[in-house]
Amino acid sequence: MVISVQEMGQRAKNVTSQVAMLSLKKRNALLQEMAQALLNQQEDIILANQKDLSEHEQTLSGPMQKRLKLDATAIQDIAGSLRAVAELPDPLAGPYDEWRTHVDLKIIKKIVPLGVVAMVFEARPNVTVDAAALTLKSGNAVILRGGKEASRSNAILATILRQVLTDNQLNPDIIQLITDTSHESVNTLLHMRKFIDVLIPRGSAKFIDFVVANATVPVIETGAGNTHIFVDASANQEEAVRIIHNAKTQKPSVCNSAEKLLIHESIAAEFLPKIGAKLIDSHVELRGDEASRQIESRILPATDLDWDTEYNDLIMSIKIVADTDSAIDWINAHTTHHSETIISETTENVVKFMNAIDAAVVYQNASSRFTDGFEFGFGAEIGISTQKLHARGPMGLSALTTIKYEVFGEGQIKA
Repeated sequence: MVISVQEMGQRAKNVTSQVAMLSLKKRNALLQEMAQALLNQQEDIILANQKDLSEHEQTLSGPMQKRLKLDATAIQDIAGSLRAVAELPDPLAGPYDEWRTHVDLKIIKKIVPLGVVAMVFEARPNVTVDAAALTLKSGNAVILRGGKEASRSNAILATILRQVLTDNQLNPDIIQLITDTSHESVNTLLHMRKFIDVLIPRGSAKFIDFVVANATVPVIETGAGNTHIFVDASANQEEAVRIIHNAKTQKPSVCNSAEKLLIHESIAAEFLPKIGAKLIDSHVELRGDEASRQIESRILPATDLDWDTEYNDLIMSIKIVADTDSAIDWINAHTTHHSETIISETTENVVKFMNAIDAAVVYQNASSRFTDGFEFGFGAEIGISTQKLHARGPMGLSALTTIKYEVFGEGQIKA
């Protein structure tokens, strides 16, 4: 039986009390059972995933196919992420702030689940499990809507997770997957204020902009990653080459990979040939401004569009800048407020960069690939927020909670 998106919203709202009342012990036990269930059925998962890959191999880039692929190692990692979430502290446990007012009312500021969380995401089936794990651990119901590229993979993953809930005499609608991958299903979801407490989109800049512009439900914006690295004049150049190469090539399809490289003009003639050769040897296509192309002839000309593009591929654009102030101005004009990096040994420049750059995460002398829930110690992550309200940066369990005030009186009335 096909269930409408509206009906899913109603069902999710109906189970919020049940999931919110689950004990920490029960939530953790469910996550452990889900991890084992995925391992037990990994052959079926891999088969479904291979069908997705086969259907979309002509339309997806190599990096995007890697994001979509589920093999035995990937499933082990996903199961491990479930177990890691089970080991995390209870995000609902407090301690809670507590005080008494001037009329002796006792007030407790309690941490509670958001309620119904909706996730809309593209070709990354691991998000199906990560989102389900984090919402369950934080006492929320979740509605998942993945991309068509991973439809079979998402369906079998959700079915396995829901079966664990059923086996434990719980309503499987705590976790729901929208199988309709049409634009209409997203449009419906964006306007379900009656049922959805927050919607989290993950995907391309164009997709996220569409969600933010059209949703009437509350949205946590997970921005695209037009991520910059600025190499200052004082940078340790060998260290800089390692960092840039890692940030660009280690996993180019993700939002925390580096897309743009800014180099201080005083070291450009020395440094650019080093990093250019390293990146080109790793099959990175380089695009750049005229100054960079005068130094390295293999750099292609960058267009105005390049400076604002998240490639998610082995492509990087390069610009020569006059100083730290120029780098800051350029980055703030083109950033998606995700992750930005300075490679420098000059404290004054680092402090200026840290204070002036408007991004969720700002690095000194480290790869932007560390912008990740696991790397920050949050366990699996629900996304990386580039907004400033409620949650910012890698979002773990606490981002899926809110507060309510419990007030206890003894007959007090307002004078």
